Amino acid sequence: MDGYGYYNYNRSPRGKRGFFSHFAAAIIGAIIGGVFVSYIAPTYLYGKILPMPEMYVRQEIRTMQEISITPADEMSAVTAVAKKAMGSVVGITTVQQIRELFWVRDVPGVGSGVIVDPSGYILTNSHVIADGNAKNITVLLEDGEKLDGNVLWNDSLLDLAIIKVEADNLNTAALGDSDILEVGDLAVAIGNPLGLEFQRSVTSGIVSGLHRSIKVDQYNIIEDLIQTDASINPGNSGGPLLNNKGEVIGINTAKIKTGEGLGFAIPINLIKPIVEVVAEEGNFSNVYIGFQGLETDTYELQYGRKLKGDRGVVIIEVLPNSPAEKANLRPLDIIVKVDNEKIESMTQLRKLLYKYRVGDKAVLIINRNGEEKRVEIKFVDF
Repeated sequence: MDGYGYYNYNRSPRGKRGFFSHFAAAIIGAIIGGVFVSYIAPTYLYGKILPMPEMYVRQEIRTMQEISITPADEMSAVTAVAKKAMGSVVGITTVQQIRELFWVRDVPGVGSGVIVDPSGYILTNSHVIADGNAKNITVLLEDGEKLDGNVLWNDSLLDLAIIKVEADNLNTAALGDSDILEVGDLAVAIGNPLGLEFQRSVTSGIVSGLHRSIKVDQYNIIEDLIQTDASINPGNSGGPLLNNKGEVIGINTAKIKTGEGLGFAIPINLIKPIVEVVAEEGNFSNVYIGFQGLETDTYELQYGRKLKGDRGVVIIEVLPNSPAEKANLRPLDIIVKVDNEKIESMTQLRKLLYKYRVGDKAVLIINRNGEEKRVEIKFVDF
């Protein structure tokens, strides 16, 4: 700077030229070093000429331990299940007559069902066919054909029924094993939610719980149900709940209206023996013991009387000419076991009797006034 306070721009300031030269050299050096460390050394030197640094070894181990789960696997399973089972699912429409004060009114109903035998045997809920009281039952097959259905068997307490259509070579569902289910297993429901407009809708979820009990009305409780979060709506009733192999593991029966994702299905193993008999013989005859009874807890609550004995089913009245009368069973006897299977409820006893045929025998363990006794009984039909 001269005496007038101006810079002479014909001279380069010595200090500034040195700074920029060093800065540029540092940038170039950093780039070359980065390339060497990130590419040249790992690719050509480490593990060959120079030892592999520990940071690369640890990174490689972490990468090998990562597990990737992709939604595509589950979606493909649901698609495969739907393709396998879709042809065996049917729509069921009914007309039930409801008697009013001065007239009779026809009430339509819609449900679902699943074909369990190529000769036209179809499994559904008892309430779908109005517990056997429907005036008309029409079955809609996958190809659109409509056939008349006839009720062969139903049980309102278990909410199960078998109907028959006159047809051959129908698509048949494979029956799975509901006894080996685990919470978290894939569950796929197929049915007609809210009517035939949405027929054969597919929803999926998991098995959310096992051995559930729900109260369906003031007097009846359905026990030992499969709980699922697969969407189940009115119209899905009677349709199949399927596993990841496309096998029927349950028959959809109910949904808790006050909650979301709370659907229930009846385990298929409960009705397998009945399906097999119906497919072979064309009908099924229930066996019975022949008494009116209650669970011991319910009896003590209603009658205010403490019983001498374990939990079981207490006999209130023995029916005349019944197996119970012939076996000398008496009121207030408590049935504790049937052929070494423990009995704690009327529904459980009823389920167990489906294993027996007319003419079979069984040994009952009863509690009579606090004393255990063995009684042999021979079953007959209703």
